[in-house]
Amino acid sequence: MRTRIKICGLTREEDIDAAVAAGVDAIGFVFYPKSKRCLTPTRAAQLRRMVPAFVDVVALFVNPAQSEVEAVLDQVGPELLQFHGDETPQDCAHYGRRFLRAFRAGAPGLETAENLASTCRAYGEAAGWLFDSYSAGYGGSGHGFDYALLDEVRADPISRPLILSGGLNAENVGQAVRSLRPWGVDVSSGVEVEQGIKSSDKISFFVAAVQAADAILKSEAVLMNKPH
Repeated sequence: MRTRIKICGLTREEDIDAAVAAGVDAIGFVFYPKSKRCLTPTRAAQLRRMVPAFVDVVALFVNPAQSEVEAVLDQVGPELLQFHGDETPQDCAHYGRRFLRAFRAGAPGLETAENLASTCRAYGEAAGWLFDSYSAGYGGSGHGFDYALLDEVRADPISRPLILSGGLNAENVGQAVRSLRPWGVDVSSGVEVEQGIKSSDKISFFVAAVQAADAILKSEAVLMNKPH
């Protein structure tokens, strides 16, 4: 197994080039008007044409109107939808598309591992559960959270693929991957020089750190399986 990598909040052609060159699995476009990384469907469609085959485009929404999602589906054609607000399971499934459900660990009602796991179970149709830190801005804050809040989710036999976000960067993502072994990691501010402006070097360092952690886990697995 390897850890999948998503770079979120891309706004420029050169940042897409950098992410693709580094070997990421997915890129995220933000359609939340209060975010400095927000794109219009028209601009996102322009950027989307630069994304090659086998790199997924993820469209991020926060409590959107149905018409807003439909406009993005029509103009951008993302492979995945990501819901980051207070959307119900019915809201997320309404469009008949694969979706990620984001949870702000530590938010009111999600302050304990038990409460977080209980809330997640309602979103069993999701292609993955993404865990971010609690902030007023619905992600992209650069802050982490207590990973102990994921204990019940990780132990749940019906858990969906776990995607780790919130406060990740090239310096700490390796330890996070080795400790939690998530299906994927999602980074935005951790590879930026300012909001919405990515750094090609930071993207490369981040991807390399994830790959190095995966290599260590693979080596450890081989050693554990060797006959004594």
